[in-house]
Amino acid sequence: MYIVSRSMSQGRKAGILSVLGISSGGLIHTLLAGLGLSSILAASGMAFYVIKLIGAIYLIYLGVRIIFSKRTISSAETYLAKQTNLQIYKQGLLTNLLNPKVALFFLSFLPQFVNPESNYGPLSFIFLGSIFLCTGTIWCMVVAIFSAVISEKIKKNAEMTYFFEKLTGVVFIGLGLHLIKDKI
Repeated sequence: MYIVSRSMSQGRKAGILSVLGISSGGLIHTLLAGLGLSSILAASGMAFYVIKLIGAIYLIYLGVRIIFSKRTISSAETYLAKQTNLQIYKQGLLTNLLNPKVALFFLSFLPQFVNPESNYGPLSFIFLGSIFLCTGTIWCMVVAIFSAVISEKIKKNAEMTYFFEKLTGVVFIGLGLHLIKDKI
């Protein structure tokens, strides 16, 4: 949903930068799982809850900033349009890093395919995580590009651009609230 909303409100470039940020976050989660640090989240309900709460607050914060941003005369001057490529990338990265479910996914998924008697240790985790990230990144790129193409056809005017930006804010808030309502 994050990638689709970014792509639809800001276009292909923002969607691709979001995918790259999310994939970078997935790479960090893979490295942490390989080093065993993600097991702390699995073992500590409090650590899991704190990371989850921080992630939810971050998404809600982004959504509120988008919704309450002032509309300027030019449709190109919307809150999201003013963001730099680095800001878009970092938001995708933080969105993934602050989602403890991603860490738990890698921690629970990857060990099923690693031989515990092998001498490769963390390299097995990193290799399998990299394969997962490559295929996931390709899929997310397709989703980002497809979403951007569809939205370009729909939003030929400033009103639609403004609408999609506000919709993106609502989606971010919804994702944050969804994280909060889920049980530990």
